[in-house]
Amino acid sequence: MDTVNVVVCGFEHYDNVDVNPSREVCETLARDSVADEKTDVHINVASVLMPLSFQNAWPVLLKTLDAAHPDIVIATGLKTHAQSVILECCATNFIDAQKPDADDVQPRRMPIIPGAPQAYWTHLPLHGILQCFAKNSIPASLSSDAGTFVCNSLFYQLLNWSNKHNNTLAGFVSLPLVGKEHGYTPGMSLDQMITAAQDVVKMSVDYYRKPLPPEILRA
Repeated sequence: MDTVNVVVCGFEHYDNVDVNPSREVCETLARDSVADEKTDVHINVASVLMPLSFQNAWPVLLKTLDAAHPDIVIATGLKTHAQSVILECCATNFIDAQKPDADDVQPRRMPIIPGAPQAYWTHLPLHGILQCFAKNSIPASLSSDAGTFVCNSLFYQLLNWSNKHNNTLAGFVSLPLVGKEHGYTPGMSLDQMITAAQDVVKMSVDYYRKPLPPEILRA
């Protein structure tokens, strides 16, 4: 039986957030693993939580990547204004923090890695994931980028790393607040977000084993 190693990462703490879906999803997937009944592959899931820190988030994740040698890395974070699961299409080489991070640092209008490419595309099969979400009645949408705060900084550094590890897929999934109502929308439950993350893992594993042309991911 083939084994695919997956690292799922999230953030430790968000101010004024009682239930952090990024943390809960990562811990649940690592504890319960992910089973794909349609294939004979074993999915080995490891998780890591990072501080909401420009300086420290990436070193924490990199230490895990060096130890785990993953085939797939799925980063997660919280998007407080989101009404559904958000699949991030790309990461930009730009920081413009509108508030301080966990270290009380607020960098403004500067590159994440000077001299590096302006942006990187996700490696995940976004439209295949959306189709899977639709079958499971999980509300979701695509986002052009992950903003200019720590989530985007972490996502960019992850894609910059994976660009040098060509066999590793990487992407970012933003999650909404748990159960927050939006008008007539009742809000998403934590169970829905866990199911969504499991679907992302399964579809990414399928793509890893039978890759499609990159343009299909973003078509």
